[in-house]
Amino acid sequence: MLLILDCDGVLIDSEIISMEIDARFLTELGMPHTAQEAARRFVGKPHAEFLRTVEIDLGRRLSETELEEHEAEYRRRMLTELRPIAGVREAVTGLGVKYCVASSTHLPVLRRNLTTAGLIDLFEPHIFSASQVARGKPAPDVFLHATSQRGFDPCDCLVIEDSVPGVTAARRAGMRVVGFLGGGHIQPGHDEVLIEAGAVAVFDAMADLGRIVQTHCPR
Repeated sequence: MLLILDCDGVLIDSEIISMEIDARFLTELGMPHTAQEAARRFVGKPHAEFLRTVEIDLGRRLSETELEEHEAEYRRRMLTELRPIAGVREAVTGLGVKYCVASSTHLPVLRRNLTTAGLIDLFEPHIFSASQVARGKPAPDVFLHATSQRGFDPCDCLVIEDSVPGVTAARRAGMRVVGFLGGGHIQPGHDEVLIEAGAVAVFDAMADLGRIVQTHCPR
């Protein structure tokens, strides 16, 4: 069995930071958003898709200055505020199964964030990004890429995801998926949303990851 973990909102508590940055960015562009509204629209999707959507909503291209300022704020806050999800190192190292990361985040940023959070050593070199494939989540490409690189069939994989695009991507890849609710961005009712999207179960603490793997691993 192969355990595939999303990164943002599963391994690192980054989504709440990203949504605050994106909400401020949208508001400054004249499209007021709260962090919660930004989360509902964009969590789990590649950042390039967020920028394309912003340009569509604006009716124009974003300037180089706007893009650079947005990226600088993202980089600054991730470097100073990013933390791992509580208990994730102990949970992952105690599993006794093979595992990897499959994320929507662009690969260099993904590696930088895992390094900042002190987790990159757990997953190196098995770190996979949607920037390595043709389509991001909710397409299944990044999960299928991860399984092919690790030498597993999709039916022998269990995915841990926190977003609807991620759950959808896993299901489209033919994989069983469990929803994680322990990130700072999670709102009431998100458990029902993930179950409706196709998650077979949900949990909110990494201390329960071993139980989740034992209960829901493919047979």
